[in-house]
Amino acid sequence: MRTALHAEWTKLRTSPGTAWLLLGVVAATIGLSAAAAAAVSCGTEGSAGCAADLTKVSLTGVQLGQALVAILAVLVIGNEYSTGMVRVSLAAVPRRTRMLAAKVLVTAAATGAAALAGVAGSLLAGRLLLPAHEFLWRPAIGSVLYLELIALLSLGLATAVRSPAAAAGIVLGLLYAWPIVARVVTDETWSRHLQQIGPMSAGTAVQATKNLATLPIGPWAGLGVLALWALGGLLAGWLLLVGRDA
Repeated sequence: MRTALHAEWTKLRTSPGTAWLLLGVVAATIGLSAAAAAAVSCGTEGSAGCAADLTKVSLTGVQLGQALVAILAVLVIGNEYSTGMVRVSLAAVPRRTRMLAAKVLVTAAATGAAALAGVAGSLLAGRLLLPAHEFLWRPAIGSVLYLELIALLSLGLATAVRSPAAAAGIVLGLLYAWPIVARVVTDETWSRHLQQIGPMSAGTAVQATKNLATLPIGPWAGLGVLALWALGGLLAGWLLLVGRDA
């Protein structure tokens, strides 16, 4: 397993664009979060009656950073399929489960580091721009886990469909199109159910600190829904990886 991990880390580290994507995750997350925090007018120290969830506002950039996380995770295996290098990888590591496990660990480590930096920077920017902002552990830790789960979902789907373009399209559609569909559904019950099972609408519930009773799903339950999406994506990718020719 150590050899497989070293190989996957070397491939990720030397792949063109990896460093820029990781930096992009941090910059996009912090940049959009700071812009959202600056747009809120009720962040003065001791401000009362502010309806905005300042912690969630300070983490707005996660919704942009997740796109770069998804693209990076898709490319971890998608590039190998598009170039045919996956045959070389499987020749070097014949046990396909081991190869996929190594990719999962390396992807989780890389995206986790970028997510931690992006979330920490976003909360710091929120604290500076919104003095009334209060630091809470659940939204912070939950946002890091959210980005890591998005990466694992993307990796699993890319392994299943083999095409980086198709996998990226599917993941981004799940993240950004699903909430739109859920909101345009006129039936309130169905709209709520769609928000409860959507990967983004459910997963980002972990950032909420106000009006929790009105959320379609609870914070940790929502993150659990996203974890099931990630597990399902990885399971599908693993089954197709071990069950068909490269």
